[in-house]
Amino acid sequence: MEKMTIDGLYAIKENYKSLLCEGRLMLCGGTGCIAGGSLKIKDALETNLKEKGLGGKYKVILTGCNGFCAHGPLLLIQPEGIFYERLRPDDAPLLVEEHFVGGRPLEKNLYKDTKTHAALKEIKDIPFFNLQMLGALRNRGMIDPENIEEYIAVDGYFGAAKALREMTPTEIIKEVRGSVLRGRGGAGFITGLKWELCSKAQGDFKYILCNGDEGDPGAFMDRSIMEADPHVVIEGMIIAAKAIGASQGYIYVRAEYPLAVRRLRKAIDQAIEYGLLGQDILGSGFNLELDIYPGAGAYVCGEETALMRSIEGKRGSPIPRPPFPVHKGLWEKPTVLNNVETFANIPSIIRNGADWFKSRGTEKSTGTKVFALTGAALNTGLIEIPFGIPLRTIIEDIGGGLKRGRSFKALQLGGPSGGCVPAEFLDIPVTYEDIIKTGAIVGSGGMVVLDDTNCMVNLARFFLDFTAHESCGKCTPCRVGTRIMLHRLLDITKGRGKEGDIELLEDLADDIKSASLCGLGQTAPNPVLTTIRYFRAEYEAHIRDKWCFAGVCKNLSTFYIDEKVCTGCTACARACQVEAAVGEKKKPHSINQEKCVKCRSCYNACKFGAVKIGPAAMFGPKEFAR
Repeated sequence: MEKMTIDGLYAIKENYKSLLCEGRLMLCGGTGCIAGGSLKIKDALETNLKEKGLGGKYKVILTGCNGFCAHGPLLLIQPEGIFYERLRPDDAPLLVEEHFVGGRPLEKNLYKDTKTHAALKEIKDIPFFNLQMLGALRNRGMIDPENIEEYIAVDGYFGAAKALREMTPTEIIKEVRGSVLRGRGGAGFITGLKWELCSKAQGDFKYILCNGDEGDPGAFMDRSIMEADPHVVIEGMIIAAKAIGASQGYIYVRAEYPLAVRRLRKAIDQAIEYGLLGQDILGSGFNLELDIYPGAGAYVCGEETALMRSIEGKRGSPIPRPPFPVHKGLWEKPTVLNNVETFANIPSIIRNGADWFKSRGTEKSTGTKVFALTGAALNTGLIEIPFGIPLRTIIEDIGGGLKRGRSFKALQLGGPSGGCVPAEFLDIPVTYEDIIKTGAIVGSGGMVVLDDTNCMVNLARFFLDFTAHESCGKCTPCRVGTRIMLHRLLDITKGRGKEGDIELLEDLADDIKSASLCGLGQTAPNPVLTTIRYFRAEYEAHIRDKWCFAGVCKNLSTFYIDEKVCTGCTACARACQVEAAVGEKKKPHSINQEKCVKCRSCYNACKFGAVKIGPAAMFGPKEFAR
């Protein structure tokens, strides 16, 4: 096709925007919902609509991740805004009959409010959605990610057009710096400042890189953006490339994200076809080539210098700085690296201005932030909130609170490099400066809700096991120090802890943080330090009393039944797979300690709190507990 012009963008927008509100069935086609059967649901819906003579009136569109992951597969019907959850292929006939033929919402698949238990029909009424503020995720679940014209219809590439045709590199940098956008990849460096430093760097060739590696356990912020809105990443990179004078860019995506890679490749091909990538973009005289570099899944390659070495075909390990990548990066050339979420914010900043972006969030932490809300919350998934919102609002309102009978214990923030925030901090605002005061970090956006069934010592062991395993091994403090800390934590969780272990962990943590080469080692001890700081009693109980309060560490736990509380409901006996929980109906039960495998099934099944957790040595090896 001919080279795209500004008039061409407007023509596509006008021609397509009317179609965005006509009988569109927006079916979540993110990785999670596809695993839950979205493709089969799509086929079933299309078949049943066709049988009812409605195939021409409604169109089923696979979107990217909608965000409400725990309730998928999800379906949003536009323009009505009717929202259905937990769909299965065999729901299609009834859904078509009730909703599309009869005009009655299918109540069994409507969202039920966690507090009022009322069925909520429209997406605008669901707290998970209406308490969020979208920026980077503004198009999630609303467009076909594989159709460039749908992206253009919602103002896509108009930010790039403005930057390329109406702004100088200095003006672009001034706008981005004025927004005080901080890098969303974890370090939180001022984006505009990084661009400014690179733009002033001497070099005959410069690179723009996007970090889509995202290796934190439970994190899927960047993956979801790449799957749901790949063109916004490309547009952000075009603007950044103009600002620093780059003509070549790479998107580094781990190969474990096949759907994201496929949609990004398709988006790049479409952008080239429409003249939005390549030579003389939009007649501006600016050139940019983009390519995708699939990573092999090494966590350390999320670090900028390691990522660049990986693209060069070398071993992905960090190198000392300075010189910084903005002066000497990929192939020794000036390079800017930002993550997916950072680039996703750029087009809106250029279109709407720095003041618009600063009007969201707080003075020092501007804009919005995407978090992966996981763990014990009822409503888990991908959320985007304005900086400044209290943690309590996220957990209790957006997250819907915790399961009945469970109590909040801590919030793990920032992934394996982050820390645990106890209940006393739930009313602090989510900002870079407030979160760091607790010992945690905002990081890339991991947010794990922990309840009273979590052992904080074992949690610290889990995260340190991850970082120790993912260490590149280049520097001794990280390679050796994390292993020593891990072995100490393993001993504590196995009942081999001894006096002085806590102090040893703290000393080792300080040494590793201060002497490690890169951010992996410098932040690896954070989960250990924060759990010791706020949950020291659990460490002491593990070491001195050989007791895991949560019953997670099997060598330090005994499950028994309080006969004064037990009603004889038999729930524990029915849940126990090894027949260790025994007793007659309506009479107090007991647990055979010889048979008990400490799987917690009885503890989780009991609704009356009769199943208790005691120290490992509470009962003799052949004694029955009552």
